[in-house]
Parts: sequence; structure tokens; C-alpha cells
Amino acid sequence: MTFYLLYLLAIVIAAFYKHILLDLFYGGRPLTGYHVWAFSSVFFFFHLPFFFLHTWSFRGELCAIAGYNLFWVIEDCLWFVLNPHFGLSKFNKSSVWWHKRWFLGLPLDYWVLGGLGAVLLHFSRF
Repeated sequence: MTFYLLYLLAIVIAAFYKHILLDLFYGGRPLTGYHVWAFSSVFFFFHLPFFFLHTWSFRGELCAIAGYNLFWVIEDCLWFVLNPHFGLSKFNKSSVWWHKRWFLGLPLDYWVLGGLGAVLLHFSRF
């Protein structure tokens, strides 16, 4: 049942393939049903310990969101490094057209999500 609800959600959100909020929160890239499914599934996986341990804390939530952000930065970077059609030689603004904003040789998303993840991870310790 949950699978079908998430799938339906992915279809509905995919209707907003191009939207002003996507420019702000998703770097202007098109949001597909695959991405909605992947983002929501991974977000759920990072929250599984709360369900299994029957406990929740603000510090744990900060840690889960930090891990979620850092996961996507590492996953996206490794996708380019390990992909035989890209590799590090093609990891640039001209070859990777879907990352529209770059800073110091990396997509701006890496800096924002990586920095946010590091800050959240730091504050989850206190």
C-alpha cells in the first residue's frame, strides 16, 4: 500500500516538471518521478532507526537529516567518478549540463548540502 501511495505521489509531483520553486530548491533541474521516489525512499531509510528503536530526539533528527544531505552529495559525486561514460575528466560545467550552478569546480549543490550536512552534524552532538 505504501509503495502505491509513494508512486502516486511521484506521479503528482512529476506534473510540476518545471516550476519556480524547482529553480529555488532544486537548482532548476527537472523533477522526475524517479527523483521523488528516490529522495523520499532514502529519507525514509535514514529515519528507520527511529521506528525500530521506538525513540525520537531532536539530536537524532539533526543527525538523520545531516546524513541524508551528505549521502546525496557523496552519491552524486561517486556517480560521476564511477560512471565509465563520465569519470573525473568530464566532471565539468560543460559536460554535466543538469548542474547549472558551479562554484570552485564543483556543483553549488555539493557546497550547500555538504555545508548544511556538516553544520547539522556538528549541532547534533550538543
